[in-house]
Amino acid sequence: MHHLSFMRRFTTAVAATSAAVAIVFAAPAVADPAPQTVDVAAAVAQLRTTVADDPGALAALDELVADGTVDVALPAQPFQIPATSDIGQNGGGPGVYGSGIALDIDGFRFGFFGGPGTLSPNQSGAKLEVMWLNLSNGQSGTAVLTEHQDVPVDTTIRTAALNTGGGLIVAAVYGTLWHRWSVPVDEQHPDGYAYQLGTIQQPSFGAVTR
Repeated sequence: MHHLSFMRRFTTAVAATSAAVAIVFAAPAVADPAPQTVDVAAAVAQLRTTVADDPGALAALDELVADGTVDVALPAQPFQIPATSDIGQNGGGPGVYGSGIALDIDGFRFGFFGGPGTLSPNQSGAKLEVMWLNLSNGQSGTAVLTEHQDVPVDTTIRTAALNTGGGLIVAAVYGTLWHRWSVPVDEQHPDGYAYQLGTIQQPSFGAVTR
């Protein structure tokens, strides 16, 4: 029952936020405020200062194409810059892999969806992480995405609930993730599944307000 309840709320949140209008600044004395945007290069530079002692996170940011600006999204909308990986979305080679996502359901969380097949129940040897920075209050942190076995279609993985505070938050998801899909049972696939490890080359980057 908890699983179904979560999915109902997830589906409702996605539908509601997908129909929402663009987020705008609530600046005083502005009659028609412009959509809120984030300079990607500046945000990435600030993210780098929050993970200065984490070589893996710094290496991931080095791969992020940080030109231009992105519009700020609501939770339950995909990150504005998708991830690329060595296996891509179909498992056949390098390319677009999936996207980060922010969820304000059962607490505020970061997630990731995409890649070939479904997620493997066992993620041993893989580690998908998010680095985040709240530009409004200065809070920052990293978290591992581990929760994914409570949804009917297992293609999304997320963090535990995070205390980011409200405001404008930028985040990048990077690392590795195991996928699997059904195949005939044989000596190479005794459990009836083939497995593939996806390694993110360019992180998924997003800016979200809550």
